[in-house]
Amino acid sequence: MIHFVGAGCGAKDLITVRGMHQLEKADVIIYAGSLVNPELLSYAKKECEIYNSATMTLEEVLEVMEMAAAGGKDVVRLHTGEPSIYGAVREQMDALEEKGIPFDSTPGVSACFGAAASMNLEYTLPNISQSLIITRMEGRTAVPEKEQIESFAAHQCSMAIYLSTGVLEQLTKRLLAGGYKEDTPAALAYKVTWPDEEIYFCTVATLAKVAKEHNITKTALVLVGDAIAQKGYEKSRLYASDFSTEFRSAKKGTDV
Repeated sequence: MIHFVGAGCGAKDLITVRGMHQLEKADVIIYAGSLVNPELLSYAKKECEIYNSATMTLEEVLEVMEMAAAGGKDVVRLHTGEPSIYGAVREQMDALEEKGIPFDSTPGVSACFGAAASMNLEYTLPNISQSLIITRMEGRTAVPEKEQIESFAAHQCSMAIYLSTGVLEQLTKRLLAGGYKEDTPAALAYKVTWPDEEIYFCTVATLAKVAKEHNITKTALVLVGDAIAQKGYEKSRLYASDFSTEFRSAKKGTDV
């Protein structure tokens, strides 16, 4: 069996309990060495075979999986963050399906949620934003025309922009062209939940300047939107005293 496991956003203890147990039982681990915290490998048993996919091609990864599966071994394919977001997992799954090799998936904590935890941030504040857009700038992987930054920026909601730290000047221009104001709150979250985590609050206009000042060129997430400021929002109606739910009747008095 092949287990696709999300390693989480960095900290060793932010992998799921299920993911940890799968690492403990694995006969073979193939991990994304360029991004996954190597401390996670401490969960592996001594006799486990470990491969770093940063030095491997897709074909080489699949060959290891196929050989291990043929030998009745359990394999963990350990991806950074949450594998369903920019994880390039579907192409691996398709190849396994073609070969009749069973697999399953275990989710992980993506960087945008690790950043929210480190910043005590809520992306969906009433009357500020009720949506979170997860996207990226073009790189080696193209972005569909209908998913361009300008199009998403027009919604003025919270945005988490991955894989774009190296093109911040261009990103800023496109965010502004889409409708964000220069003083729209923003943040750079570098290696969130790792020991060397760095988080800087800024504005859309100062993203590139702040990144240059702190020598941040990669492994950082860009957060944009008025919700980043964490102010000017309305309280949730869920806990209002005059709001009834299935579990609580409305009460007279001040909201709590």
